[in-house]
Amino acid sequence: MTKPCCGPSTAMRPNTCVLSFAESSFFPVPPDVMLAPIALAQPDKAFRFALLTTIASVLGGVFGYAIGYFLFDRLEPWLQTTQYWESYLIAQSWFKDWGFWAVFVAGFSPIPYKVFTIAAGAMNMVFLPFVLASAIGRGGRFFLVAMLLAAGGAKLESKLHEYMDRLGWATVALVVIGAGIYKLFMQQA
Repeated sequence: MTKPCCGPSTAMRPNTCVLSFAESSFFPVPPDVMLAPIALAQPDKAFRFALLTTIASVLGGVFGYAIGYFLFDRLEPWLQTTQYWESYLIAQSWFKDWGFWAVFVAGFSPIPYKVFTIAAGAMNMVFLPFVLASAIGRGGRFFLVAMLLAAGGAKLESKLHEYMDRLGWATVALVVIGAGIYKLFMQQA
């Protein structure tokens, strides 16, 4: 019996990688939309799909970083007219205080990661910590999606978006609380 040339394991893999790459720098649809059904269709390969999605997303993040680094002056007037401008301003203020943690939180949470990739480049964030934070944040998100769907199946798929948003915002809250505690202790020291 021959394997089909397309389907969840063949056609979806490149499509998910392309979507993951694009979403990290300019495209508005999150890769979870494609990762979820292929992880559900082939739970035994869910972690492999999560790895491919993570790699493509981090590479897309590097592309977003390059956009910010090399082209931000040209893009800024256009960006000001989009729905992402407010997010960019938030990203900019977060970078001043948190750098690595800002990218990590954006990579894991519902906050638009693409805005942070471009902001990281525009603000000349050190490249290696950017890539590391991206890999941990994005990988954490995608491996969590894969794990939940591989373990929970179709029953969990309907609740996935709700859970991922809650987990993402909980991560943001934990980082903010941790940062507040850190600042408090640093002021007392």
